Amino acid sequence: MKLVTSMNVNRLTDVIWEIPKTEKPGMLVPARIYGTEKILRAMDAGVFEQVTNVSCLPGIQRYALCMPDGHWGYGFPIGGVAAFDIGHGIISPGGVGYDINCGMRLIRTDLTLSDVKPRLDALMTELFRTVPAGVGSKGFVKLSRRGLQEVMRKGARWSVDQGYGWDSDLTHTEEEGCLAGADPEHVSEQACQRGMAQLGTLGSGNHYLEVQVVRNDRIYDRHAAEQFGIHGHDQIVIMVHCGSRGLGHQVGTDYVRIFEKAMKRYGITVKDQQLACAPYQSQEGQHYFAAMNCAANTAFANRQIITHQIREAFRTVFRESPEELGMRQIYDVAHNIAKVERYEKQDFLVHRKGATRAFGPGSPDVPESFRKTGQPVICGGSMETGSYILVGTEKANTESFGSTMHGAGRTMSRAQAKRTVHGATLQRSMAERGILVKAVSMSGLAEEAGIAYKNIADVVESVDTAGITRKVAELLPIGNIKG
Repeated sequence: MKLVTSMNVNRLTDVIWEIPKTEKPGMLVPARIYGTEKILRAMDAGVFEQVTNVSCLPGIQRYALCMPDGHWGYGFPIGGVAAFDIGHGIISPGGVGYDINCGMRLIRTDLTLSDVKPRLDALMTELFRTVPAGVGSKGFVKLSRRGLQEVMRKGARWSVDQGYGWDSDLTHTEEEGCLAGADPEHVSEQACQRGMAQLGTLGSGNHYLEVQVVRNDRIYDRHAAEQFGIHGHDQIVIMVHCGSRGLGHQVGTDYVRIFEKAMKRYGITVKDQQLACAPYQSQEGQHYFAAMNCAANTAFANRQIITHQIREAFRTVFRESPEELGMRQIYDVAHNIAKVERYEKQDFLVHRKGATRAFGPGSPDVPESFRKTGQPVICGGSMETGSYILVGTEKANTESFGSTMHGAGRTMSRAQAKRTVHGATLQRSMAERGILVKAVSMSGLAEEAGIAYKNIADVVESVDTAGITRKVAELLPIGNIKG
């Protein structure tokens, strides 16, 4: 099989491929890539280099993983998963990403396409007005330094306590929207200043707010769908993709610099300086973990406030309360995070970089309403093609550290996309296909064209075949807000 790498890549199954630890000096464990043969052939060379570099990091356990949406990233490939011994392993900002707790939230409604289509333009205009988007966008929430510290400690609970959501939103959020161990003392003043005015904002890049429809013929697991509140029949749902904005980016920047110096003190060498790290149990490692949790909690709070704004926009357009419209949150899940999790009676520090938690049935970390089905997994595709909701499995717990894909995954750089597609032309083309897009920037819109991403159906089929998640329903876009 012709690949972009000269490394030996062995087929384990139709959708799991392994690079032996003999392929690169310093590899401590094999590297595994999930995907069909078609997906593997299309992987960029950076994925093979980066996932094998990860397998060289101190304390890594079992294998370094890359999901089928994997592509070149900072340090880890995007789509990368790695677990480390918490006593002797490391923690690395490159394994989390600069947008800490970039994640997905999905809200269901009782509305149908026939209800929304006549008011779609008004709805998207109101959402665009209500949810600020774009580089440097600012929200309506005004915070003092002390107030921001409370957000960093309490996460989504802070937002709900302020009236920006419901208690049921928290029970349907990973870790109930608050990671333990957050300590604002370890977040720099510059990070705080960058995050102070950004609660309730989408930002730019690949972040979005999308109104979607669930057709009856796109439901693949009706039992799980019903448990999630999805019935099909042209049902309307809303998906949000965003993270911790400038605060999280600055936390990542600060600690990469700190770790670059710390590695010398701890005698750590890495294959790529973007994998700068420190022992998890070191002072530097614990400080980063505390700051990362602060940024993650801010992201949960951010998505919670955006949820409130979405509900208010629907209230304005449909003149009914969010409760009457059935606007219940299905789930909120992170995909840029490092967390201590237990597998086979052992604690690991699991890094997920563009990868999603996918806990199976019976997990105590899954909301009680999903204990029989497994955890909802929300995976965004491109704004032209659609997205999926899946469900976690027991096999993910045993094979992939409870992890799966997070989206379609890029195949084209943003610069190349802008050279290939004109934003205004794309906007008109999507409108002709029934997808109404509101965007702050036409160049930013071009960056996110569907041709810049893998086929989401192929990516989903890979993890479904592997058994680490099971597809539940496909969600088709009808309206999109882009930064």
